[in-house]
Amino acid sequence: MRRLIKIISPVIAGLVAAAGFSGTAQAAGPGRLEAYYAQRVAWSSCGNGYQCGKLRVPLDYSQPGGKQIKISLVRLPATGKKIGSIVLNFGGPGISGVDSLKASKATVSAAIRQRFDVVSFDPRGVGGSAPVRCLNTLGLDAYFATDPTPDDRAEVKQAKQWAKAFAGACGTSSGRQLLAHVGTGEAARDMDVMRAALGETRLTYLGWSYGTYLGARYADLFPTRIRAMVLDGAEDPNQTGPEFAQSQALGFRVATESFLRDCFRTKDCPFRQHSIGAALKKLEALYKRADRAPLRNVYDGRQVSEAVARTGVTASLYSTASWPVLRKALTAAFKGDGTYLLLLADDYNGRRSDGRYDNRYEAQMAISCVDHPESRCPYWPVKGTRFTKKVRAAGSPPILVVGTTRDPATPYKLAQQLAAQLSNGVLLTNDADGHTAYRGGSTCVERQIDRYLITAAAPRPGACSAKA
Repeated sequence: MRRLIKIISPVIAGLVAAAGFSGTAQAAGPGRLEAYYAQRVAWSSCGNGYQCGKLRVPLDYSQPGGKQIKISLVRLPATGKKIGSIVLNFGGPGISGVDSLKASKATVSAAIRQRFDVVSFDPRGVGGSAPVRCLNTLGLDAYFATDPTPDDRAEVKQAKQWAKAFAGACGTSSGRQLLAHVGTGEAARDMDVMRAALGETRLTYLGWSYGTYLGARYADLFPTRIRAMVLDGAEDPNQTGPEFAQSQALGFRVATESFLRDCFRTKDCPFRQHSIGAALKKLEALYKRADRAPLRNVYDGRQVSEAVARTGVTASLYSTASWPVLRKALTAAFKGDGTYLLLLADDYNGRRSDGRYDNRYEAQMAISCVDHPESRCPYWPVKGTRFTKKVRAAGSPPILVVGTTRDPATPYKLAQQLAAQLSNGVLLTNDADGHTAYRGGSTCVERQIDRYLITAAAPRPGACSAKA
């Protein structure tokens, strides 16, 4: 569930309307990598004012003379007097930075667009950067419908069979060599090559969600190569995979209750009893109903199983902008129609209108199984390296860590923990609902982040302590 969903797809908008790699910065410096660090990106127009390019990096940084891969980049040139480039990561792991930036020029404020070339990229294993591939469309449809709460031995066996099938397909389709080198450690090294290729002495970076994990790893490897770094919707790099999953479970419970309290104040709320306990019981009853017999679907021939229903609800909790859609989806689902929940789940899982999936989930699994092999990866075809430790980034400039108090996917306490770990971490609090803060509605948070990115001067403690 480590996802950042910042843009509601046209389908959903219509519904609204109706392993890791350990080491030091010295070991990662140019050395035998000078040819990679010396390159410059050849940009070419790719429509609507955007420019696209490629960056060469070694598949395995311990063997820079071996196989190479190409990282896909996109750039939106500065509209005014330029300070430099700002690099964005939209999270996931698995979200395409190229697609996300091209989807909206409003990803960053006009002030940032004026002063920076805005650059994003597909991390290794994602989108256009040596993408990981596993199952075909029918396979992914079935995989995403698998019962997440098996009730008997047969269902447990089926879940294990699908986990094995998915892992085996990833090994066959993507190859063990690629799967072994899609972890965050090597992605962080790619970002340093990118920094040099952009002509920047020091990196200016904005990462959301998983992008905070990637940014923190970069900071720990290259603390003196940072100009300014914003980590919004922070993860704690010292958490194991199971610990992170537990934190998220608590975060989504808080988000569900926030949604319900808001729902109770609206005319189209599908819960007749306006109490949290009664509404949660009704939700669980819906999931059990879908487990016994899938909800109907008027969109296509797929079944709306318990897994699909749960994913549709979860997807809608990332942003308060999705809450009206969720009310409509639940109103229909309680009457046996799971179509809206299916479309919400499709959007979350990266299923396009033509039935094909992007590779966000496959990349997410591949990256997570390298970084956190202790989590959900018993059948993975390559052995990961547990990449869990505190980050210090000693010698870095101030690093701005942003936490939202009722963030479902990256709970606020994780931002507190990351800011405390960093030698020069500064915590900015956003008292609000939803996943991440920047461009999410708080003018104070946006103003403080913009000022920091432009001047590199960190906000004072408590700068946005008032309710957003």
